[in-house]
Amino acid sequence: MKRFLLALAIAFCACGAARADDCATPVRIEAPLDEPLRSLERVTDYQMMLESCTRDDTAILAIRDMKVDGEELLLTVNPETLQTRLERAACWTCREAGPDAWKSRYIRAVEEFGAATGKKLPPGASWLENAGLTHARDNRGVFVTGDLCPSHKPLERRFLQNLETQDAKIALSVTGLWVTQHGDDFRWLRKEKAEKRLDILWTNHSFTHPFRPSLPDGDTFILTKGLDPEDEIVNVERLLIANGETPSVFFRYPGLVSNSAWATRLRAAHLIPLGADSWLALGEKPGPGGVILVHPNGNEPAGIAAFERLNHSGAVPRPFRPLMEAP
Repeated sequence: MKRFLLALAIAFCACGAARADDCATPVRIEAPLDEPLRSLERVTDYQMMLESCTRDDTAILAIRDMKVDGEELLLTVNPETLQTRLERAACWTCREAGPDAWKSRYIRAVEEFGAATGKKLPPGASWLENAGLTHARDNRGVFVTGDLCPSHKPLERRFLQNLETQDAKIALSVTGLWVTQHGDDFRWLRKEKAEKRLDILWTNHSFTHPFRPSLPDGDTFILTKGLDPEDEIVNVERLLIANGETPSVFFRYPGLVSNSAWATRLRAAHLIPLGADSWLALGEKPGPGGVILVHPNGNEPAGIAAFERLNHSGAVPRPFRPLMEAP
């Protein structure tokens, strides 16, 4: 019995040492670029949460709990920089988020932009347009964002390669269906990011992004009847994580169309809704400090052409800033 207890104690100490070593090593989800896309089912027990976590002198917020290949991980947020990371749950001591979390830059942004209603619509309209973050608090530079909605057309790689030569940062809003239908393009983006040619922030754009042009906006896009809101949010995150990427804290409504119920859902999911100061394909001009919207998914060449024309003529304010600086 004593030998058993001694062996158990030795094993416990060994596990603790291994865990300490693991905590000093960044989480890397194995997803080789030369292999097929991994299924979101790789990420299980996925739960929304908001907890304050500490390790040594470091404090973070955890917004998702999950298992990847059987290991319990957390999706965490730096409450001041908005940077997201995957962390091993065993390496942190967590508790329900208290008042300090609600005073952080991150949660203030979730609440403030979650309450932003966007453009005014005719009386009686049941939906909102362009709700959320559209402009930085200062008037410096711009934030380039691109939506990857479901499309039968290839990725506009030339547009993105041009951004690479200008040290541009881009937030790409991905739908689950685009990723699953464009595996080669998604792997190309991952490679450009991994090799530091393209600075990409992954933004959630819903999983299915339904759209029926014959219906009013209040009956299509994310407001389509029968959608499961939680699946639309979390399955994009699970798919990115299953394939070695980390989702950000931003969510862009398909078509920039939403309603008050969706605003409440995003706040509960601790996500910042992302609108647009200038949707270039609609003829809107980029202003200093604004969020630019284009579609590099092949569906909207007019917006890509407008960006290149305006950029070439010097009409796009500089610098191209990372989206996390905007809120």
